[in-house]
Amino acid sequence: MTDYWWLVPLAYSAGSVQWGLLAVRALRGVDVRQYGSGKTGVTNVLRTVGRLPAALVLLADAGKGAVMVLTAHVLSADPWLHGVVALAVLVGHVWPLFARFRGGRGIAPGVGTAAALDPWMVLVGLSVFLPVVALTRYVSLGSVLAAAAVAAAFGGLAAAGAAPTPYLWYALAGSALIFWAHRDNIRRLAGGTERKLGARADTEAGET
Repeated sequence: MTDYWWLVPLAYSAGSVQWGLLAVRALRGVDVRQYGSGKTGVTNVLRTVGRLPAALVLLADAGKGAVMVLTAHVLSADPWLHGVVALAVLVGHVWPLFARFRGGRGIAPGVGTAAALDPWMVLVGLSVFLPVVALTRYVSLGSVLAAAAVAAAFGGLAAAGAAPTPYLWYALAGSALIFWAHRDNIRRLAGGTERKLGARADTEAGET
């Protein structure tokens, strides 16, 4: 890992690129963090400017995670490097250097990094996320439960010797970060005030 330490700050920098912020500024000339949840992620972009920009932001945010982890794979067989690079992308997305440390909640880059570590994790996450959101219309609930499911799946694989232990540590740290980033959503879910999918964003940041 020491030979490629520079990938870690590079991964943080890549994570810091806030595609949601850039997309909404380009389309509406405003800061997406002034709307809805006050975040730069896909759900807030969806509520602010619509489906197509949100889909493109999803691909871009997931892509930055996947590209960095795949780059680490190409350069090194060290699973610790892969896991640390993956976590650095998430940290950059949540606390972005280029956006005054106010970013997203980590779901889209989490998808990209987990998929690059093990493509089956996409199916694990979707198998939880899609039914939960379909039944409840709460994206936040589906997101945190999917993150937990991916961490559990990595745990099972690591226990069976089918995945490196550093991948499990990444999954645990990454899911903990995602839960922390969703702490306000979790409070609103508990209080019954969380917005459901399809609600439009307003100018009062702080909603989901």
